[in-house]
Amino acid sequence: MALTRRCCSAMIIEVYLLCLCFSIRFCQNSINDEKPPNIILILTDDQDIELGGMTPMVKTKQLIGDAGMTFTNMFATTPLCCPSRGSILTGNYAHNTRIVNNSLSGNCSSEAWQQGPEQDTFATRVKNHGYKTFYAGKYMNQYGKKGAGGVQHVPPGWDQWHALVGNSVYYNYTLSNNGKAEIHKDDYKTDYLTDVIHTKAMEFLKTHTKLGSDPFMLTLAPPACHQPFTPAPQYASKFSSLQAPRNGSFNKAAGNAKHWLVQQPPNPMANDTIKLIDQYFRNRWRTLLSVDDMVEDIVNFLDDAKILNDTYIFYTSDNGYHLGQFSLPYDKRQPYEFDIRVPLMVRGPGIKGGTVSKQLVLTIDLAPTFVDIAGAGAPSSMDGISMKNILHGSKVDDSWRSDFLVEYDGEYQEKAYPSCPQYTNTSMVAECDYKCICEDAKNNTYTCERYRDATNDIMYCIFEDSQVLCILVCFRSSGVLQ
Repeated sequence: MALTRRCCSAMIIEVYLLCLCFSIRFCQNSINDEKPPNIILILTDDQDIELGGMTPMVKTKQLIGDAGMTFTNMFATTPLCCPSRGSILTGNYAHNTRIVNNSLSGNCSSEAWQQGPEQDTFATRVKNHGYKTFYAGKYMNQYGKKGAGGVQHVPPGWDQWHALVGNSVYYNYTLSNNGKAEIHKDDYKTDYLTDVIHTKAMEFLKTHTKLGSDPFMLTLAPPACHQPFTPAPQYASKFSSLQAPRNGSFNKAAGNAKHWLVQQPPNPMANDTIKLIDQYFRNRWRTLLSVDDMVEDIVNFLDDAKILNDTYIFYTSDNGYHLGQFSLPYDKRQPYEFDIRVPLMVRGPGIKGGTVSKQLVLTIDLAPTFVDIAGAGAPSSMDGISMKNILHGSKVDDSWRSDFLVEYDGEYQEKAYPSCPQYTNTSMVAECDYKCICEDAKNNTYTCERYRDATNDIMYCIFEDSQVLCILVCFRSSGVLQ
């Protein structure tokens, strides 16, 4: 009897140990095999903060901002599309990507870019870590053109590729559909670019959730709210009574402390100029309503598919915009708040809803954050810093960041402007089409250092004038980082 009890006891112990070992192995496998989170980047074009650019995004603010974290001090390190997008892709400043402006000679989707920085982006990094990657929308201003390799050039790191050829438009364009030309015309139902991106994104998500188990990195880059500011027909009459903001530097002379380019617009602006600015302001907001619809559909689908809580969604823009600030009619390219401050909202695993971060973050921080979230760790080779700890509410050292660079190389025409008397004999200016008010020039080339802390907000800029470096700007901004 005693022997039987001892045998039973031994058997129980063996079974217990076997179950314990199995449980440990199962738990270890569950930890090791845990699926990394999905990542979605929604990157708008020229969406400002200073002029109320997020105001029309009611659903986006509710579904991403209220459900996650809103950053109040997010800045673009270059106030122009192509160099800013190069920095977003690589996590590096423009002086390291070597993309200096929107031209092919300025390395926008050039051969040098394709053979160099484009080989190491957040896409290549997360793909190497097991992610399925998808891109739809504007890539770079020169992408897909003959001098940039045509539509057959598909950058490394992307499993599905649906990139716009050239700069933002809403109708009559070509996409590179995985290296083959996909031509669109002017039928709203089939061609409106924001909706085409929307449709392709939903198709990818539906297919992937049925067939795939790998995490995905989805990048959506709609044209809104870039020129030509073409809204969808159902939104064409929205905001009809609104005017562009009249506060701050609107319709004011720049003064002697600014670069000559900012001083040259006539002041006060003519009534027809202000009327045009108001029209552009309303149409910019109208184009964003289609983006708002896209965000809503994506979030609802993720929720229905029960993967919303496993997905990070980032919403931001490549640079800001101005409409009448310092009497400059409409464009970007300046180192001031309206052109460099951009939105950033993030929701995802571990992010407490309705939180606000005043930390100083940059467009170059996006790439290392994506790679870090993917589980590969933030690359030390990137200039940017991972925001993962901020997103998860971890205590961030006070020395997180207090300064950053804003860089730009001015574009200029190879020809003079005979219709503009003041520029008849020069080829050093550009973007002078509206009333001969130039928005760019060869010597609108600068490097600025912005310093911000609890009590100070100072920017120091060096501009290039007549091939000589001159100190032109050192000023205190109106806002402070709190």
